[in-house]
Amino acid sequence: MVKLYLFWSMLLCLIASIKAAQEGALITYLPGFNGNFPSKHYSGYVSVGGQKSLFYYFVVSERNPSKDPVVLWLNGGPGCSSFDGFVYEHGPFNFEEGQPKGSLPILHLNPYSWSKVSNIIYLDSPAGVGLSYSKNESEYETGDLATAADTHSFLLKWFGLYPEFLNNPFYVAGESYAGVYVPTLASQLVKGIKAGVNPIIKFNGYIVGNGVTDDKFDGGNALVSFAHGMGLISDDIYEEVQAVCKGEIDDPGTNCFKSLEKVYKALDGLNVYDILEPCYHDPESKLDTKRNTTLPASFRQLGKTEKNIPVRKRMFGRAWPLWAAVKDGIVPSWPELAKQGSVGCMNDEIATTWLNDKLVRAAIHAKPKSIAGPWELCTHRLLYRHDVGSMIPYHKTLTSLGYRALIFSGDHDMCVPFTGSQAWTKSLGYKIIDEWRSWVSNNQVAGYLQGYEHNLTFLTVKGAGHTVPEYKPREALDFYTRWLDGKSI
Repeated sequence: MVKLYLFWSMLLCLIASIKAAQEGALITYLPGFNGNFPSKHYSGYVSVGGQKSLFYYFVVSERNPSKDPVVLWLNGGPGCSSFDGFVYEHGPFNFEEGQPKGSLPILHLNPYSWSKVSNIIYLDSPAGVGLSYSKNESEYETGDLATAADTHSFLLKWFGLYPEFLNNPFYVAGESYAGVYVPTLASQLVKGIKAGVNPIIKFNGYIVGNGVTDDKFDGGNALVSFAHGMGLISDDIYEEVQAVCKGEIDDPGTNCFKSLEKVYKALDGLNVYDILEPCYHDPESKLDTKRNTTLPASFRQLGKTEKNIPVRKRMFGRAWPLWAAVKDGIVPSWPELAKQGSVGCMNDEIATTWLNDKLVRAAIHAKPKSIAGPWELCTHRLLYRHDVGSMIPYHKTLTSLGYRALIFSGDHDMCVPFTGSQAWTKSLGYKIIDEWRSWVSNNQVAGYLQGYEHNLTFLTVKGAGHTVPEYKPREALDFYTRWLDGKSI
């Protein structure tokens, strides 16, 4: 009788503790937004290993929270904040453009938010990214294995804080360098489940968009094939590269390099994240015409989509190939590349203004700048090492175990071209069970897909760039919903 009393007392204390933690994480208002939230929002920190604190923003599903999947969203970089996805892609709000510079952005509800059909966690990972931080700066030296382990630890603790979601299907999703984050984390989850680590997470599968995977498949061969297929290089240039480089474009000899220079010259000035979108030169900077580069520094402005998204400026130098990040070793940070005149120096004024405002940080329970530092889209704080090699063995193992996988690509992204993703998914050698066909959104062809055995789907989104939901929000929500619901896309 005494033991039973102690058990119930401990259980009641645990329930009370969880309830108090959730109430402390509940977001009751957001500066810049007038109206009622369509669902509950929570945010805060979870401590993992050492002195690291990872920041999350959790949006409860607007449809059926108790049954809808829980999805963890990760942006790439490495070193870029998942608030990129929250602010500019599929978060619950749109941020209005045209506000005076430096003023607090105005928010309204996003009709194509992924929270329409899923519970979604936006996580800044690893520590040092976005609003996540460590009291020990030596912990900003990290890599793929440590990041996957820390994110797994985060999830175990997070589900301890929100145990009512343990019975929901769980998925991991992300884009760009999250092509590494997602499968390595999925592998950690599977190992934890097999080992009986509590709490047991109902991991069902994963989603990767325009994700780096393997330097051979995502590399120069994919770029040259993409450029030729899009009419960006001539038949003569394409045939010369094929003849001289003999398929070994990523390890070129002198003659191959000369041929590739013709490709780079033809691509000069294009927006690497979406070849259809314009680039705008920075009026406040002078182009260095003497530097060893073929792509001038430039700004790009987003085109119109079905959601009223803010203008996002990205300044380009020569397009640093993101696929090079899947070569073993130190991965240059985005700010470092920007200083070299290489790739995307991102000027995301709206997100930066919003997430560095004292009232906003207080409302979402983020630490002040004095502790967590200022929010940056992509941090300079990390020393990040790619230490797990190709992702193809990870995908092979996960899919062969029966975990669902959706690999999608904006078909006008030149940063991680769809040609590489199409090639590596085919290379797994799985039987095709849904032969190449179009898929439809809003009564229009929205892209193409091919379905393989072992629950693997490769999908393209017509006219979309590197960050698919940013360019095609309606279409992105459509394929996301159908896939999560187990319906034909």
